[in-house]
Parts: sequence; structure tokens; C-alpha cells
Amino acid sequence: MGKNLNKFVCYECGYESAKWLGRCPGCLSWNTLVEETAGEHVAEGKASTAVPLTDIPDEKISRFTSGVGELDRVLGGGIVPGSVILLGGDPGIGKSTLLLQVADHVAAPENPVLYLCGEESLKQVRLRSLRLGIHNPGIYLLDEQNISALEGIMDKLKPSLVIIDSIQTVYSPQVSSIPGSVAQLRASTAQVTDLAKSRDVAVFLVGHVTKEGVLAGPRVLEHMVDAVIYFEGDKNLALRLLRGIKNRFGSTDEIGLMEMSTGGLLEVVDPSYVFLSSPAVATTGTAAAATFEGTRPLLIEVQALVTQAGPGYGRRMASGIDQNRLALIIAVLEKHCGYEMAGCDVYLKVTGGVFLKDPAADLAIAAAIASSYRERVLPRDVVFIGELSLSGQIRAVPFLDQRLKEVEKMGYHQVVIPGGTSRAAYPVDVETVGVSGITALIDWCMEG
Repeated sequence: MGKNLNKFVCYECGYESAKWLGRCPGCLSWNTLVEETAGEHVAEGKASTAVPLTDIPDEKISRFTSGVGELDRVLGGGIVPGSVILLGGDPGIGKSTLLLQVADHVAAPENPVLYLCGEESLKQVRLRSLRLGIHNPGIYLLDEQNISALEGIMDKLKPSLVIIDSIQTVYSPQVSSIPGSVAQLRASTAQVTDLAKSRDVAVFLVGHVTKEGVLAGPRVLEHMVDAVIYFEGDKNLALRLLRGIKNRFGSTDEIGLMEMSTGGLLEVVDPSYVFLSSPAVATTGTAAAATFEGTRPLLIEVQALVTQAGPGYGRRMASGIDQNRLALIIAVLEKHCGYEMAGCDVYLKVTGGVFLKDPAADLAIAAAIASSYRERVLPRDVVFIGELSLSGQIRAVPFLDQRLKEVEKMGYHQVVIPGGTSRAAYPVDVETVGVSGITALIDWCMEG
């Protein structure tokens, strides 16, 4: 009889050690090693042969739609058969609601969907389906936490999609740890991945999120799946964001926007309307930026507040952009515009909960900070597009034509763009103002 082996595994990177260590040698994190007990077992090897690259059929990846356009956008155009997708989010954000709606669209009597209920009872899932108005006989519910039982049911039912809600609640009998432990998560995910690849069935895994906002469990869990999607948003607000963190079959720059309603999650058709305030309201420290997320332009409002600081150095706080990026833009304003902001607190917020990585929003951020600092209201019908360099120059940005078309669609009349850009190349019915440097921008905003 094999004896049990005790080992310590880091839940951040998966590093294994025979004894407990305060700091993980793999990822240098503190207090991340947890004890595991696993029985000895020898995996049976399968006979494998190497295949020449040229013998692999040159076939285009076939996808099928999830029925939710925003989810398809984040996935790169739809669900790939045989892929394993990890969906993470805060409790109550709507993960189960979203996947039940996906199951309703995909399921049919000849194309069943298997929904494994690890957290809720079958009656609880049925109550949610009644609230959403879902009555699809092609959806099969399974109240089972033993992941080894999944293989026989899949072979009998032959589903096109499997949903496991959640991966932290299932267990593999080959591992003696409790469900949710590092060993169980890795073993269960590996078993599910093998079933998905061998049977060409797409699988959605629901994952818990820690208080720090990251997926619970070892970091290696994200490396084992094909796509990782975060479902974000404030539970007290209706807006929800789908953000791709990893995608082996598409881009990770896309975001999906959805709205929670009494009848379930609805797609946001015109995202720019969500991120802009009413044009009739004119306040200091507010500017509109034309950013680009994935394959579509978005008009997003940036709000800045500059106030006199107390004793000591002023605070810098940002919501929606990297705080170091805010400090960089403030330094450029201090150097090239003569603003004395060392004794000021500067707060910046991007509306809608979007995290901006597009450098084209630099111009709007600088304009909003200058507006609050100088107590001057910017024109409400102006959109700012441009990247700010350390020398104070305004750099050109890509996809300017698509940004200008979005500005025209939203009814704005003026756009501040980098100087030297050819106006004839972008035939839209808006007035463009070219600025070559930060001083020219401030002069136009404050005295123009």
C-alpha cells in the first residue's frame, strides 16, 4: 500500500517544496505555501506517435456563437470547440446568469448543453432559469462534484458545451485534498482539459475571485486553460465589463459591455453613451477622450480634481489609469507649463469603470487636470486625441479615422488632434484643431 506524501505548494506559481518556506523561491511571494497530502499513484502512459507538421490538415478554426455578441467579441469571434474558458468574477456579479443565457442559446434537443451545478442545487438553478424566462429542454443539469463522473455522462449525452460552476467546488478522487485546494484545482482542471481536447467539446469553468480581485487558486490554473475572462463591475450598478486576460484563439485587447436587468444581461449597443455625461452639464476638470479598445473606438469621459494639499507632498490617486501614468502627465505639466502642483492633491477618474491603456487618452487627461487647476471649464463639444511625450510634444496615434467617425456619430463638433496630421485623409463633418505641443494645447483650452 502506497503511503501519503506531504508537500507544500505555492498557490501563486505552483512551486513545490518538501518543507514549509516563508517565502516562495519561485515567485518570491510571502506566506503562499500551503500543505498538500496526495497519495502515490502511477499514471498509465498512452502510446503516442510524432506527426509531421505538413501532415496536419490546414483547416480554419471553426467557431460557434454563444448567443451573446459581447462575449463572442472578447473570445475572438465565438467559442472554439475543444477550448477551455475560465470565467472569473466577484460573487453575485452575474457569472452564472451569463452562462445560463449562453446555454439557452446553444442548447437544442440534438445539440445538448451539460451544466454541472457544484455550488447550487438543481432547484436553485431552475429558479434562476424561471427568472430569466429560460425553458430549454436541451439544457441538462448535473448535481455532481466528483469530476471523474463527468466522462461517462459526456460520452452518453455527447454535449457541444459543458459548463462547470464552479471549478473550486469539484474534486478528483485521485487527490486526497479537499475541494478548492491547490492540488484539487490542478488535478480537476487537468482532467477537464483532457476531456475537452479528446472529445472536441468546449468547456466553461467558473472561477472564484479573491479580495485582491484575482482568480483564486494557483497561477498555473490560468496557464492550463485556453482563455481567461474577467467579469467585472459594481454590483450596485447595472454596467458589467467582460475583459479578456488570455486568449489562445484571439486578441486580449477586447472588452465586452453588458447591462444587468431584471430579465438578465443585455448587450450595450452604443458603449460611448455609457461613458459620457450629459452635454448640457459644464464643469471644470472634465474632458472627453476618443480611445480605442480592441477593434472599436470609444468616447470616454475623464474627470480630474486638483485641490490644495495639506502639510507635506500632495497626493496622487487615479481610478481607471495607471497611477504612474498620472504622475508622468503631471510632471510634464509642471515642466513645460509652469504649473506648481507639488503642493496640490490630484485625483483622476475614468467614468464607467474602464481601465485605459490607450496612450491616445493622454491629451484628455492633461486637459482635464489643467481645467481643474486653472478653474476653467472646457468646451463640452470638444474631444481630445493624442499621446503626450516627455518633451511636451503631441504624438500621432493609430486608427485616427475610426476615432473621428465615432466622434461625428456622437454629435461632437471639434476634435483636438496632433499637429501635422493631414486633415484631408479623414473626411468627417467635424472641425479638427491641430496642436503640436502641451503649451499650445493649454493655450487653446484656457484662452481659446
